[in-house]
Amino acid sequence: MAIANTPPHESALYYELSNVYDLVFARVFHPRIVRVIRSLDIPAGARVLELGVGTGLSLDAYPRHCRVTGIDLAPDMLERAQDRVNRNGWRHVTLEQGDALDLDFEDSSFDYVMAFHVISVVPDPHRMVAEARRVCRPGGTIVIINHFRSTHPAVARLQRTIDPITRRLGWTTTLRLRDVLDRRALHVEQQWKTSPRSLFTIVVARNVKAAEPAIASGPLSS
Repeated sequence: MAIANTPPHESALYYELSNVYDLVFARVFHPRIVRVIRSLDIPAGARVLELGVGTGLSLDAYPRHCRVTGIDLAPDMLERAQDRVNRNGWRHVTLEQGDALDLDFEDSSFDYVMAFHVISVVPDPHRMVAEARRVCRPGGTIVIINHFRSTHPAVARLQRTIDPITRRLGWTTTLRLRDVLDRRALHVEQQWKTSPRSLFTIVVARNVKAAEPAIASGPLSS
């Protein structure tokens, strides 16, 4: 996924460094994602969509009794993810090239929609959440793991200061959770951090009503 006017996955982080993606992110993101997925106790036959699946670091956490679809815009990422699927013989996993802002799925196609460390990377997080709600059935579960702007004034000021730099690398540090979660349509069942010092917030929400059609709102502004 890309931010601002950067072409898809052509940020330094997600394209130029894709060959070391696993090395950089496996230790930081993978344990947290695994714990969250396994805590959901996904039932047999459940339909799961993961947005921005990347190289498939999370795929080993899903139970084989569910059906997982992973999408990403970057062919090189998907190639690595497909290699991972093939090596492990995961017949319950399907990978597709796709845009989280314009999902090629029918309404209510999935029971779970996952967005791991992706919402601050896309150019329009509001549209991404609206699309996630659209393809998630009413009563289904949407899971977000991401960093958001701190509520601590000093930290928030630092995040605003470095935001122009991080945007050039491919993500924003100024996104606020309250700005992307419509609590009238998403009932937040759990929201926590893995530790008091963690930069990342985990949200498990129930899709309580069907989403309205997504309307592009333009690039993020801080």
